[in-house]
Amino acid sequence: MATLYEAARKAGVQFGAELPPTQRKFDTGELELSYLDWGPEDAPTVILLHGFAQNAHSWDYTTLALGQKYRVISLDARGHGDSDWAADADYATAAHQRDLGRFVEQFRGVPVTLVGLSMGGRTSYVYASRQPANVLGLVIVDSGPTWPKARSAGQSGGRRIMDFVTLPDELDTWEEFVERIHQYNPRRSVQEVRDTLIHKVRQAPNGKWTWKYDRVLRRPDRPRETVSADEQWRRLEDISCPTLVVRGAESDILARETATEMAARMQNCKVVEVEGAGHLVPGDNPVRFIAVVSDWLDELHSAT
Repeated sequence: MATLYEAARKAGVQFGAELPPTQRKFDTGELELSYLDWGPEDAPTVILLHGFAQNAHSWDYTTLALGQKYRVISLDARGHGDSDWAADADYATAAHQRDLGRFVEQFRGVPVTLVGLSMGGRTSYVYASRQPANVLGLVIVDSGPTWPKARSAGQSGGRRIMDFVTLPDELDTWEEFVERIHQYNPRRSVQEVRDTLIHKVRQAPNGKWTWKYDRVLRRPDRPRETVSADEQWRRLEDISCPTLVVRGAESDILARETATEMAARMQNCKVVEVEGAGHLVPGDNPVRFIAVVSDWLDELHSAT
């Protein structure tokens, strides 16, 4: 299995120093969140919020590259990665908002830039709409107020994700998880999956392998939170900071028409599509994703 630096170079990611992240903990008052802290502490702060069923390490290529210039913090959402699981199984948007709000408070009024993918995208744009003074800039990655309808010959993107995460969640071997993930997302080679799997699964006391996030999130009968599209559009329209929407060109979660409408209805927003990427843009095409976000961050900070 390759090291992060070997895997990043193999993927074509450009970076200077082999930055090691510092893992830290933050007590929200409800539970402890884990996060990875990369880059110089006196640099502008960029906070990365991952998607459902992922974790802070989903951003490793991005943080390795951006951490050369920025302080980049990748946060494990509650119930994911090394953060605590919610004892009351509260994983609603309001709970993620509380966590993010308390986490951002430690920066003592210095605005941060938020970068959120999917679930993390919604967390970031709802927070930006509610706390504009705390957000300098916003990057929404393949997330929006509506999802595309299923194609006539297939299933919707949301249904595809839920079918995947509700599969049997204990497997006998590591390699079975490699095969499952590769079948779900064949854009990545088997070796790429193998190089990043260590952060996605853990070995249970019974010797089997399972996902590294709260099992309750995989229950097909778990009550699903519903936030109306109208409410989400209102949140987006309230955002005043510069915003970049990044869409995977092959995404089945964020339609091109929705991304275009987001740019039209928001106050200061541009859209970029990343070719060769589906919903999981930072991992599907890390080189292009990093270039797009890095250029936008540089422009944002040159203007402030």
